[in-house]
Amino acid sequence: MTFSLGIVGAGQFSGQFATLFQAHPGVGDIHVTDLLPERSQQLAAAQGLAGTFPSYEAMLESPEIDAVALFTQRWTHGPLVLQGLDAGKHVYSAVPMAIRTEEIAAIIDAVEATGLTYMMGETSQYHPATVHARDRIAEGAFGRLFYAEGDYVHDMDLGFYEAYRYSGGDNWKATASYPPMLYPTHAVGGVLGAWRTHAVGVSAIGVRDERGDGVFDREISRFDNDFSNATALFEVAGGGAFRTNEFRRVGYPSHIRESRFRFFGTEASMEQLATVALWQDKSGVQDISELLQPKETLSPDDPSLQHVAPELRSAFTSGSAAVHDRSRLPREFDLLPNGHEGSHHYLVDDFVTAVSTRTLPSVNAWVAARYTLPGIVAHQSALQGGTRLEIPDFGDPPQR
Repeated sequence: MTFSLGIVGAGQFSGQFATLFQAHPGVGDIHVTDLLPERSQQLAAAQGLAGTFPSYEAMLESPEIDAVALFTQRWTHGPLVLQGLDAGKHVYSAVPMAIRTEEIAAIIDAVEATGLTYMMGETSQYHPATVHARDRIAEGAFGRLFYAEGDYVHDMDLGFYEAYRYSGGDNWKATASYPPMLYPTHAVGGVLGAWRTHAVGVSAIGVRDERGDGVFDREISRFDNDFSNATALFEVAGGGAFRTNEFRRVGYPSHIRESRFRFFGTEASMEQLATVALWQDKSGVQDISELLQPKETLSPDDPSLQHVAPELRSAFTSGSAAVHDRSRLPREFDLLPNGHEGSHHYLVDDFVTAVSTRTLPSVNAWVAARYTLPGIVAHQSALQGGTRLEIPDFGDPPQR
């Protein structure tokens, strides 16, 4: 039994996921809509999709559509998710879940009320470092885990200017100023995707931008934001802490690895940098770089990526790493492009499986809240000069 899917947003990211959804045996017809009709028409023609809709509202009104997958701008997700759930559609959403606590609470209420599937597509859930740390934590190899770090380190010069121009049009600088801590899930999700806890409090510091190019200028920013870098220290339930960095002005090769992680326990630790990863205990150090390194499945010069800035193409080409268990994936994915350290195949399969079996996906609404809310509160802390603030929690997901 298959279900039909509507893709919302035909930008640089959605085409790769359209390929995977189309190949999955659990998905039937796929339609697409975009605020720029020519983009949805181009994607539908290039991928051989079933058709287009003139608007999101028209898509939601159609009985042809069972579920929607949102690949729109990051600050739009909360309201669009709620529209989809209210219309009776299952919802897959790119990150973040939302940018306001009230939106997150409303999404959880809607999922509880409707029984529909909601999933946030957080790539760090299947980042090789997260997968390996999750497995080793389950084995007890760290001893008691008490500290972790997660970084999303991506300089604006490495592809983000082009991406914001592509999505933002003439007024792109207003949206390129998006606050770093409101895009927290790659860093937070990579830590909490391994460490089964949640953040209860935070103190954060923001660094005001000095580039002077009109990006991160409060007079231009639609978010009244001038932070280009931010650092947050979180306290977790059960004792311990983790730190995250969200950097947009940084001398670092984010095209090699933009998300990286460290975990420290009483018996062992694990550290990942751009090109090396280490497992360490009291007896010595083991290089685990090869274990965590995805193998390329698509050339960065592939014609399907010609509209993507060269510095961003690595996010669409990475295959699986040795720590990934591919046995659960449909064989149709075996020769298809992957991305973001091998996560795309798993995210698509998670959503399709959850909708088909009416079970909770890995990053369901409650988990997504725990990956997103810490950043929202951290941004408020940074605006208050580092004041420690409590982080609300919506609890564990119910059993289905």
